[in-house]
Amino acid sequence: MKYQGYSYVKRVKEVNEIYDAHARSGLSNREIWRRYVYPVYGISEKTFYNYINASVDPVIERKIERLKLKEACR
Repeated sequence: MKYQGYSYVKRVKEVNEIYDAHARSGLSNREIWRRYVYPVYGISEKTFYNYINASVDPVIERKIERLKLKEACR
């Protein structure tokens, strides 16, 4: 498995937070990417889908939880 750093995990977390905030509004994934993700992160649509899928990976999930704990301690 390829090593994933915390900057990648942080981007995955932030993109998924944007996705979660707008997914319930009825917008398509492409619209969420086009309106809210691409202008901030400049990532391709394929990368956007990879980030959404990465949040389900147990290794990435654990790192996201550790990142949340680090942010809470500040």
